[in-house]
Amino acid sequence: MDVISAVKNRRSIRNFKTDQIPKNVLEEIFDAARWAPSWGNTQPCEVFVLTGKPLDEFRKANYEKKRTNAPATPDIKTPTFWPDAQKKRYGEIGKTIFTALNIQRDDKEGRNNYSLDMSRVFNAPCFLAFCIPAGVAVEYALLDVGLMIQNVCLLAWEKGLGTCIMAATIEYPELLRKFASIPEDKKIVMGVALGYPDSNQQINRFERPRIKTEELVHWVG
Repeated sequence: MDVISAVKNRRSIRNFKTDQIPKNVLEEIFDAARWAPSWGNTQPCEVFVLTGKPLDEFRKANYEKKRTNAPATPDIKTPTFWPDAQKKRYGEIGKTIFTALNIQRDDKEGRNNYSLDMSRVFNAPCFLAFCIPAGVAVEYALLDVGLMIQNVCLLAWEKGLGTCIMAATIEYPELLRKFASIPEDKKIVMGVALGYPDSNQQINRFERPRIKTEELVHWVG
């Protein structure tokens, strides 16, 4: 698969098959992903991989926290404000997702069940927790983590795997520290669900909107 195809065709997967991912496939992904650029070659990103029983235990505990509306305490705060253009796009993708799931606007139970599905990592067979050392400059380190996550997502797509980058999975960092043995001196930045996509599900097939190139790029000179 060429790079352009991978970039354009990769998408967020929200329904996974139960098939386990061979460990050698995961190792190949990480071995290539580590070549992501980083500020000053500091390479602050670390990845904790959950599968099997530890993932099942995390999934259940995270679900229970979400079900009981426990206050979220993520290491990296979730944004509460977006400018109008970004807020509009955020709202539109939410509508698209609920339409694909046939969840109506006034269906509070359906929307809540979707949120609970996120807390269970959409039942993906593998979960990745991306972390940085607690003492690094967060703004630069977050950029570096983003580059690493993009590499992992594209490499996974090449191997027939799907991913979903999920802030909803890191709202209770104490759970990940318990089940993924993440030490206190690491900040948990982002979670990524990983597995084989169920291509028959509409939630994995809806059209994804993107802004036009002229809205993104500003030419000078």
